[in-house]
Amino acid sequence: MAKYGEGDSRWIVEERPDGANVHNWHWAETNCLEWSRNLLSKLLSNLVILDGEGNLYIKIKKLEKLDGEAYVNVRKGKIIPGYELSVSLSWEGEAKDSADGKSLLKVEGSVEIPYIADENADEDPEIRVLVKDEGPIGKRLKEAMVTKGKKVIEEKIRVYVESMAKGGPARDEVESKKLAPKGQSSAAGKDSVSGGGGSTVVEKKEKEVKKEGKKGFKTITMTEKFSCRAIHLFEILMDENRWKGFSQSNAKISKEVGGEFSIFDGSVTGRNVELKEGKLIVQKWRFGSWPDGVVSTVTLTLDEPEPGFTVVKLLHTDIPEEDRYGNATVAENTERGWRDLIFHKIRAVFGFGI
Repeated sequence: MAKYGEGDSRWIVEERPDGANVHNWHWAETNCLEWSRNLLSKLLSNLVILDGEGNLYIKIKKLEKLDGEAYVNVRKGKIIPGYELSVSLSWEGEAKDSADGKSLLKVEGSVEIPYIADENADEDPEIRVLVKDEGPIGKRLKEAMVTKGKKVIEEKIRVYVESMAKGGPARDEVESKKLAPKGQSSAAGKDSVSGGGGSTVVEKKEKEVKKEGKKGFKTITMTEKFSCRAIHLFEILMDENRWKGFSQSNAKISKEVGGEFSIFDGSVTGRNVELKEGKLIVQKWRFGSWPDGVVSTVTLTLDEPEPGFTVVKLLHTDIPEEDRYGNATVAENTERGWRDLIFHKIRAVFGFGI
């Protein structure tokens, strides 16, 4: 990867004096914090949790506080949502006597959701329920709120997550882009992997993918350069301790063909299909948020045209267009993950930058 200011001039997008975003080449970012506050307030206010069941009456009153950030990046119809939010809700409960219906106790409490984030979009957030009266009846109301209320809150949070995945307040722009006439396929999809002489493993597999024309799936191709020996990069990618070091997450990696691996705290799992030390890694990859049974194929070829200079060519095929929750940014998030969380991290931690 070229340093800033040294890249091929054909790929440099100049800043225009008029500030126009020609062909929407740059990411167009929309601030979604206020929109998020309004939507979550609408979803989580005046929610009846129990209405007499067990002589208990519980209701979520309103959204008391929302902190953090939320935005949506859109480029050529592609959506990349980003958000990290903490939410506070207020709730009230009442217990009545089963005989005469008289009120035994009224309580107030709060619900704390400390972390709602795009990186955990496929997981239910942590939900903490608090009550001001910790007496026997107060605890009973709190337990009922935990048992019944958490499920309701989780459902409403999923609505928000799905809305962000579809573009949030920028959804209208995204929909208009989808209705526009489609041009050629994206550069990432059609970019061939260069190589001298005969076809590389990546090129052969890419041709096979194009012939199949598999619907509902996408392909990622990338070429990255590192100032290191190919064998060293191979060892980093196949060593769980080094993987833990650059990714700052748990990893278990088998070094045998047919062996299994688990990376990014178990978010990605798979097995080794083919390994050639210092030259080739072929693996089956699956993300936990993908639909059941969907498995992709990762092919990494390592070439060392001169000592201390390694070129890595990535071909990642059979990536589903949507995850199990209907989020249509799977390929974009996967490509960003390879670039930012793997390749860039390896350069930064091991000093292999170019």
